Amino acid sequence: MTNPLLSPAELPEFAAFQPDQVTPALDLLLPAAEAALERAVSADVAADYEALSAVLDVPLERLSRAWGTVGHLNAVANTPALRDAYNQNLGRITEFHTRLGADERLYAKYKAVAAHAQASPLAPARAQALAHAMRDFVLSGAELQGQAKQRFGVLQERMAELGQQFSEHVLDATDGFTLMATPAQMAGVPADVLQQTREAAAAEGHDGHKLTLHMPVYLPVMQYATDRGLREQLYRAYATRASEFGPAERDNSALIVELLQLRAEEAALLGHASYGDLSLVPKMAESPEQVGRFLRDLAQRARPHAERDLAELREFAAQSLGLPDLQAWDLAFASEKLKESRYAFSEQEVKQYFTEPKVLEGLFHIAETLFGVRIRPDQAEVWHDSARFFVIERDQTDGSEQGSTDREPERVGQFYLDPYARPGKRPGAWMDGVRGRWNRPDTPDAEVQTPVAHLVCNFAAPVGDKPALLTHDDVITLFHEFGHGLHHLLTRVDELAVAGISGVEWDAVELPSQFMENFCWEWSVLSRLTAHVDTGEPLPRALFDRMMAARNFQCGLQTLRQIEFSLIDMRLHTEPDAAARVQAVVDEVRAEVAVNPPPAFNRFQHSFSHIFAGGYSAGYYSYKWAEVLSADAFAAFEEQGVFNPEVGQRFRREILEAGGARPAMDSFKAFRGREPQIDALLRHQGMA
Repeated sequence: MTNPLLSPAELPEFAAFQPDQVTPALDLLLPAAEAALERAVSADVAADYEALSAVLDVPLERLSRAWGTVGHLNAVANTPALRDAYNQNLGRITEFHTRLGADERLYAKYKAVAAHAQASPLAPARAQALAHAMRDFVLSGAELQGQAKQRFGVLQERMAELGQQFSEHVLDATDGFTLMATPAQMAGVPADVLQQTREAAAAEGHDGHKLTLHMPVYLPVMQYATDRGLREQLYRAYATRASEFGPAERDNSALIVELLQLRAEEAALLGHASYGDLSLVPKMAESPEQVGRFLRDLAQRARPHAERDLAELREFAAQSLGLPDLQAWDLAFASEKLKESRYAFSEQEVKQYFTEPKVLEGLFHIAETLFGVRIRPDQAEVWHDSARFFVIERDQTDGSEQGSTDREPERVGQFYLDPYARPGKRPGAWMDGVRGRWNRPDTPDAEVQTPVAHLVCNFAAPVGDKPALLTHDDVITLFHEFGHGLHHLLTRVDELAVAGISGVEWDAVELPSQFMENFCWEWSVLSRLTAHVDTGEPLPRALFDRMMAARNFQCGLQTLRQIEFSLIDMRLHTEPDAAARVQAVVDEVRAEVAVNPPPAFNRFQHSFSHIFAGGYSAGYYSYKWAEVLSADAFAAFEEQGVFNPEVGQRFRREILEAGGARPAMDSFKAFRGREPQIDALLRHQGMA
């Protein structure tokens, strides 16, 4: 059988994939990429941007897409065989890319291209791609010599290995915990979760309810179970995942220390004071000190609100719930009860109106109305029967005054959606690129390759014959990931390195995703994307008004929590002795920022995959940083109409289509007409 990882097909051939195909595919793709590198640096290829791209970029993109397919499946359909195949080849991939990024000969070629570009300027997107390439050569160690360069390569391979181990430990610790609960222990838990956990227990021949640490089970039990002992048991298991409190083979303690040490060493090799300084080179923020000032200023604004939130919760828990000693495992439960008491609704009541089909229909309608596109189901092989595939199109006009649209619609991009939690699937939600928009140099007339994306969430799957029900938080998560998807898919930039989200500063990449979240609080939107699962009735206006009144419920606490995570991240990656005192740094940040620190046994950092196994190391602050941009951007819609197509077209043109082809601040100013202001964020969060 032909190896699907080597297929020239436009889309991955998931149905034919087997783990034992990974190594044979890379045995061909890696030598092809090696040969392309040798040819690119030879005298046969001129120091010309297009010539280098034609020789090098095609085999590199082919390798990237094949390995991307393997990595995606390892995240959403993990098996022992696939994990082994992935880990066996991770070092080969890392070693090649490290060597490629640090190749002095290739760097010299690009220096010559840059010198030529001064005399004969490149198109803006290409100039930006070249500037990024020159910067990235330096960040990849191309200017290092001798032992320093060798050591840099060793660091890259080891850090990739450690990040993968960290991720596996979190996945295994999450999947590895189960608890059989009695019907009495499950008192208060919503009916759909009771049915789901009862069916899971029955499938294994047990009575009662099978509980796991996956969010669709863990969160509603923590919010609604009246059994305090059950909540404590689940909280302890969740808060100590992949730590010294569990099996030694899943403990991330040593990995965290080694990762921090190696990152600090990498920064020193490249001439930076800390990994935090190194991390900020390609970002909007200028220094760790600037980030610290931004976060602490926001913390100061949020603290009075957080203190009031906590005082109210403690008083309510003591007087109404008989909980005078509020503990960490009581917070979600007491908060839900307080919200129900104060605003006369529960998350479960709201959830009945958010059926997945109706939410998707409403989400697609927003994109279609504002951005002039059409989204419809499409056909492709998938890795699980619950995953789906869609195409985004737009009409092509003939350029006449009437704008006739008789021509075939133009395919803008396509995306997969994998919505439900299951064993073997990494926790969380994310967007990944399958391929980027690109004028392919290996096709006639440099044919444009349209982008494709993965949108992955971990919602509760449908129960029985009813559609999946989403909480309002789930809806926000879906809109968030879809915003990332739009950024990747609606780009009009044809230069692969700066198309879509590629080349966008990491602390601006959350702008479109957080921007989309705001629509989840608009009546004109929610009235369209809700239909009660039993009656089909849309969300009542009175219930929406109560939701709006509760929008900023505990916003101070939530803001401080994000700032706490961001400061922990930056301090761990900036302070010289942080690796030797990880827990102390965590405790110090909590003492500075948190108004209600978690218990001493809490080991949240041991499952903080964003910074130890993702792309957010010394960059977690990006969520709050980009929230300033996204709130201010959405304010333009609030000022001129949420469904104003003119504002929507401007956002599409200046933010989404521009991708990474220019600095994010330039894109923001082109849309908003000025630099960002924090006012809209403070207003949205009730802290103005």
